[in-house]
Amino acid sequence: MIRVMIAEDQGMMRDALALLLDMEDDIEIVAQTGDGETITDVARRVRPDVVLLDVEMPGRSGLDAVGELSRDGAVVLVVTTFARAGYLRRAMESGAAGFLVKDGPVEDLAAAIRRAVAGERIVDPALAAEALNAGPSPLTGREREVLAAALDGAAIADLAARLHLSESTVRNHLSSAIGKTHTRNRIEAARLARDNGWL
Repeated sequence: MIRVMIAEDQGMMRDALALLLDMEDDIEIVAQTGDGETITDVARRVRPDVVLLDVEMPGRSGLDAVGELSRDGAVVLVVTTFARAGYLRRAMESGAAGFLVKDGPVEDLAAAIRRAVAGERIVDPALAAEALNAGPSPLTGREREVLAAALDGAAIADLAARLHLSESTVRNHLSSAIGKTHTRNRIEAARLARDNGWL
């Protein structure tokens, strides 16, 4: 049996996936979570063979958990509605075995689970082509962090306090990110980075 954990914040989607995959003769759902903060703890407790991982979850992005899950021995398949080339690149660079978009039939997902356990890498072909054309993110890790915090339009002082940085450091990172993204201000830079999957 292939032991599968589902990390998905939408309860109805999570329950439907669990129900449908449990109907497969060789797949057993051993855990579910809807909270990004609990992904690695739950996985370490149940030791799944495969983790189906959503990207945008409360508390912590699924992408931030890929590396830990992979290092702990799980095969990670990112399954998301957000078909962004930057997300694909980040997931694969962190050790994911595959990246799939949620609009496919459950039979394809079950087949992808089996293929990933057999050692294959599974990527949506159209998204793979887009990722190759898009190239890597031009942003540093700190620039990504500052831009992600800036998405809500907070003042520089608030960003600095939240990130435990000086105001001048926050301004420098924002200025650098604006230049690299060829945008006019931090809000445009943050939205462009988010839309490209760089955050």
